Amino acid sequence: MGFSTDAIHSGQQPDPVTGAVITPIYQTSTYAQEELGKNKGYEYGRTHNLTRASMEKNIATLEKGKYGIAFASGLASTHALLSLVKAGDHIVCSDNVYGGTYRLFELVMKDYGLEFSWVNTSDLINIEKAIKNNTKMIYVETPTNPMLNLTDLKGVSEIAKKRSLISVCDNTFMSPYFQNPLTFGIDIVLHSSTKYINGHSDVIGGILVTSSDKIHERLRYIQNATGGVPSPFDCWLVMRSTKTLAVRMERHEKNAVQFAKFLNDSGIAKKVFYPGLSSHPQYELAKKQMRGFGGMISADFGDVQTAKKILKNVKIFTLGESLGGVESLISHPASMTHGSVPKEDREKLGITDSLVRFSVGIEDIEDLIDDVKNALK
Repeated sequence: MGFSTDAIHSGQQPDPVTGAVITPIYQTSTYAQEELGKNKGYEYGRTHNLTRASMEKNIATLEKGKYGIAFASGLASTHALLSLVKAGDHIVCSDNVYGGTYRLFELVMKDYGLEFSWVNTSDLINIEKAIKNNTKMIYVETPTNPMLNLTDLKGVSEIAKKRSLISVCDNTFMSPYFQNPLTFGIDIVLHSSTKYINGHSDVIGGILVTSSDKIHERLRYIQNATGGVPSPFDCWLVMRSTKTLAVRMERHEKNAVQFAKFLNDSGIAKKVFYPGLSSHPQYELAKKQMRGFGGMISADFGDVQTAKKILKNVKIFTLGESLGGVESLISHPASMTHGSVPKEDREKLGITDSLVRFSVGIEDIEDLIDDVKNALK
C-alpha cells in the first residue's frame, strides 16, 4: 500500500462490537478473565492495550518494520534501547544529537558502567576508528539536532553488520514520510512521537521500530518490566495524527524550502543549515537517502543581539522547546535544547549563542517570512 493508505488504515480495523471506524480508547487497567489461566489475550493494562497495539502497528508499518514498541516519551524509548547493552559495553554516537540524548548517555548512564564515544558520524571513517573490542552499538541521528548534519545510513549498517553491532537511528527530524532507516539495513529506528508523528503539540511519546524478532522480544520485555508505557488516550491522539502525516509533511517541507531560501538569499543569516539547500555539504546524500528535506532549519545570525532580537520579537513563530507541530516554533539551542552540553563542546559543533533553530509549521509562508522581517525592524 501507499504511505497515506497505510497511515489511515494500518493497525486500525472497525470495532467488532459497534462497527466504529475509529479505534476506541481502551481506558482500562485490567481485564476480566474467563477462568484461571484463560483470557481473551489481555491480562493487564501495562502489558496489553489494544489502542496502544494499534498505534504501534500503524507506525511500524509506516517505518517499513515488523514491530513497534511504544513508550511514554522519546527519552524513555532511548533509555529502553540501553537494555540491549550492559555495564562495560561501549557505544559509538553521533557527536551532534538532541541535548536530552547527550544528557541521558553522558550524565546518567555512564554512572551505570556504559562507555560512549562521541564522533562526527558524517565521516564513516570516524565510526570505524571509534570501534573497540567492547563496542556493542552504533547510535546515529540524521539529520542531527540542531546542525542538520547527515550520516550515510547504508554505510553505518554495513559497518555494524560486519562487526555484529546493533545499529540505531533517531529518525525524529524526518518522520517515516521522508526517511526509512530500516530499508538501509539499520536495526532499530527511534522516534520522539511527540514531534512530527503526532504533530499537534499535545502528546509526549516515543517509539522504537525494528524488524528483528530477537530485538523485539527483548524490547517488549523491557516495555512491560520497566512500565514506561504511554496512556491509551495519548496513543489514540497519535493515531489520529498519523492519518494526516503525509499532507502535513508535504506542507512542512514546502514552507521550509522557501523559508531557507529566504534566510539564505536575503543575507539576514550569516549561515543557513538545511539539507534542501544545494550549499549543504551533504545535499547529494540527502537526495539519495531521503524523499524530502523536512521542516527543520537552523541559522547562525552572526551575533547574539540579532538572534535575541528575532527570538524576542516574532509574533507567529512561538518561542519554545520542541518541534514538528503544525504551528511554527523557534528556539535557542545553546540555552534550551542543548543547555546540558558543555559550552566548549557546543561551540565545536557549531551551536553558537547566535544560532537559532526554526521548526517551520504549516502556516502561510508569506506570513512566516514577514514575521522574521518585522522582528528585525
